[in-house]
Amino acid sequence: MSDSIKPAGAKPESIKKVCVIGAGVMGAGIAAQVANAGIPVLLLDIVARDGDDRDAVAKGAVAKMLKTQPAPFMSKSAAKLVETGNIDDHLARVAECDWIVEAIVERLDIKQSLYAKLEALKRPGTAVSSNTSTIPLGHLVEGRSDQFKADFLITHFFNPPRYMRLIEIVRGAHTDAAVAERVEDFVDRFMGKRIVRAKDTPGFIANRIGTYWLAVAINAAIDQGLTIEEADQIGGRPMGVPKTGIFGLIDLVGVDLMPLLAKSLSSTLPEGDPYFETVRPLPLVDKMIAEGFTGRKGKGGFYRLDRGADGSKTKLSLDLATGEYRPETKPERLASAAEKNLAALVAAPGKTGAYAWEILGKVLSYAAMLVGEAADDVVAIDDAMKLGYNWKFGPFELIDQLGPGTLAARLAAEGREVPAILATAGERPFYRIESGKRQFLGLDGSYRDVVRSAGVVLLEDIKRGAEPLIRNGSAALWDVGDGVVALEFTAKMNALDEQVIQLIQKAIPLVKAQYKALVVYNEGSNFSAGANLGLAMFAVNIAAWGEVDKLIAGGQAAYKALKYAPFPVVAAPAGMALGGGCEILLHADAIQAHAESYIGLVEAGVGLVPGWGGHGEMIDRFVKSPLMPKGPMPAVAKAFELISTAQVSKSAAEAKEMGFLRPADGITMNRDRLLADAKAKALSLIDGYAAPEKPTFRLPGESGRVGIAGVVRDFRKKGIATAYDEVVAERLAQVLTGGEADLVDTVTEDQLLKLERQAFMASVKDSRTQARVEHMLETGKPLRN
Repeated sequence: MSDSIKPAGAKPESIKKVCVIGAGVMGAGIAAQVANAGIPVLLLDIVARDGDDRDAVAKGAVAKMLKTQPAPFMSKSAAKLVETGNIDDHLARVAECDWIVEAIVERLDIKQSLYAKLEALKRPGTAVSSNTSTIPLGHLVEGRSDQFKADFLITHFFNPPRYMRLIEIVRGAHTDAAVAERVEDFVDRFMGKRIVRAKDTPGFIANRIGTYWLAVAINAAIDQGLTIEEADQIGGRPMGVPKTGIFGLIDLVGVDLMPLLAKSLSSTLPEGDPYFETVRPLPLVDKMIAEGFTGRKGKGGFYRLDRGADGSKTKLSLDLATGEYRPETKPERLASAAEKNLAALVAAPGKTGAYAWEILGKVLSYAAMLVGEAADDVVAIDDAMKLGYNWKFGPFELIDQLGPGTLAARLAAEGREVPAILATAGERPFYRIESGKRQFLGLDGSYRDVVRSAGVVLLEDIKRGAEPLIRNGSAALWDVGDGVVALEFTAKMNALDEQVIQLIQKAIPLVKAQYKALVVYNEGSNFSAGANLGLAMFAVNIAAWGEVDKLIAGGQAAYKALKYAPFPVVAAPAGMALGGGCEILLHADAIQAHAESYIGLVEAGVGLVPGWGGHGEMIDRFVKSPLMPKGPMPAVAKAFELISTAQVSKSAAEAKEMGFLRPADGITMNRDRLLADAKAKALSLIDGYAAPEKPTFRLPGESGRVGIAGVVRDFRKKGIATAYDEVVAERLAQVLTGGEADLVDTVTEDQLLKLERQAFMASVKDSRTQARVEHMLETGKPLRN
C-alpha cells in the first residue's frame, strides 16, 4: 500500500487483504474501492459457462469497470490490485484474507451453502460479512458454528460503492466486537465510509425509509393529478432532495428497481407496517419496464430525450394519466416562501401544500416510528438518509424545520398515530446547540452530545463554539487547535475574489506571530471552483482593466506570500479545485487531498490562461519529477498539454499521476478525516521548517513555441482545436517557453509571473474570451468559438 494513502491512526492489526465473492455490480464495485485504498483484493465468482477461461466472469467484471463511467477505479493502476478467480477452484484462498465479503445473489439457500464452505476454509477470527439488504442476519448464520457467528456481520454498501459514503453495519447477537471493530475501522479509514449502525430489521434504515418515501410520492402524484414536473418541483429542492427530484431520482437508480424493492420489503416487513398501505398495482410502471423504459440505463424513464432524424433533441416527460410521452413543461414557480420554508410549503394553498403534506406527513412520521426499531437514535436515521439518498436534511432535521409540536398536532388532528418519540419531544427540537456542542434528543427525552468517530475533526463543530480570528464576505480564519489555523473559503461555490486575497494577506502576519502552521480547508461540496468570473466580467463590461490587473497581481502576490511564509502551509481539497482553486494547492508546502478531489487548470476552456502562478508551479513540478526526461522542453510540453486541454483529474490518485500532487502528498479516503489528516501533516512539518527556495527556469524560448505551434496547427486541421483555441494556445506557449528568453537565459519566478499576467490581460480583453466566459456563466457549458 502506498504511504500517500495510508490512513492516519489505522490499527496495526488492520486488514491487509480482502476477498470479495460475487462479481456483480455491487461486488465488483466493493472490490474496486478496496483496491482504490491500495489493498490487494481477491474477486471470485462462478465458473464461466462458456469458453475455456474458468475465471472469465470475474475477469470480465474488472474489464467492464475499467470502461465504466463514472469510474469505479480511482486510477487504472488500482485494477492491478484485483486478482480474479472462481469459487470452484480458488475458494480455499480465503485463508489468505483478513476479511471476506459476500455479495452474491439474494437467495438464502445459496448464501448458506457458501457459508458452509467458507467455515471449513477460512481462518478463525477472519471477518465474514454479507452485503445483503433484505435477509435478516439471524437467518444467514443458521446452522453455523459459534466461531462463524462470532466472525459474521452485515456490511450493506450503497451503489456505486466508490461514490456513496454510507455503509450500514449490522452486528448479530453473537458477533465478536473486536472482529466488527476491525471491519468498521477498515471501511472508515481505508474505504472512506461513514458508518451507520443499523438493527437487524428489513431494509435496515435508508432503503426502508427511502422506498417508502418514493412509493408515497408516486402514489400521491397519481392520486392528486400532478405532472411529474410539478411533483419534482414540490418534492425536490424545497424539501432538500437532490435536484433530480423524485421521478428524476427513480430514473437515475432504475425504474425496474422499484418493484424488486417492493417485493423484498413486502415479504419481510411485519404485518401492519405503514409500507403496506403504499403497495398497489402500478400498470404504468409495469408497462415502462416491459418496453425497456427503465430509466437512464434504458431507453429513458419518466423523463427521456428524443433524438430527431436531423440530430435535434427534445426533452420528453411521461404523462401519469395517459401513459404517453409529451414535451417537458416547466411548472409555474412556487411562491418564494414555499421554496425556502418547509412550514410555508405544507401550508401553501392547492396542490402545492397538499402534495407536500402528503409526503412529509407520512414519511417523517414513518421515520420517527423507526427510532428504536431500525436504529438506536435519530442521528443514525438522519445520517442514513443524507448519505444514502443524498437528502440535504435528515428526517429529524426536517421535523425541526416544521416544528415537532406542529407536526404532532396535525397528525393527531387527522386521526393518525403520533410516534412515541414525537410525543416525547413535544415542542422541543430534536437537535440543539448546548455549550458549543450539537446535541440530539433520545427516546428517553434527554439530550445527548452528537459524538464523532475517534479522530474525526470537523470545522462545523469547531465553529459552533468559537469565533473566527478574521472574517470577511468570502473567507474566514479559524483556530483549529495545536497552533494550527484553517483558512476557509465561504463564497458561493467557494469562488475566489479580492476579499479572499485580502484575508490571505492579513492571515500571514497573524499566523507568523501567534501560531505554527496554516491549513487551507473548507467543508463545502467543492474546495473552490476558481476565481469569481461573474465579478471579473462585471469589471470587463465597464472596461475597468486596472481593477482586473489589480486582481491578478494581488492574487499572484497573495499566493506567493503563502508559498514563502515562514510556517508550513498545507492545502486540503475535496471535490472540485479548479483554476485559482488549483493554483492555491500548487503553492502549498504539501497537499492532503480527499480521494474524491477533481483538480485542474481549466482557464483555457473559457479563453483565459492561469493567472495566479499556475504556469511556473506546474513547470517546477515536472522539472523536479524523476519520471520526466531532462532538458528545457519536456516539462514545458507536459505543462502545455495539461493546461491547454483544461484537463481535470477524476480523483486524487489521478491528480498525482497528472502531476498536480507530488509523490509525498497524501490522500485521505474518508472526507470526515480530511481536516485531522491535513492538520497532522502541517504539524509534522513544523520542526526545522524552512520556506522553499525560489526556483529559476531554463526555458526553450522561440524554438519551443515553434514546436508547440506545429502541434496545435495539426490539431486544428483535424478539427480537434478551433481557431480561437489556437490563439489561446499561443498565449500559453508565450508564458511557458519564457517569452523572449533563450535556452541560455535564466528565467526567474517573478519574470514568469509578469509574462503570465500579460497573457491573462491580453486574453481577458479579447471579445472571443468574453463570449466564452459569458456563455459559461449563462449555460454552464463551454463555447467552442
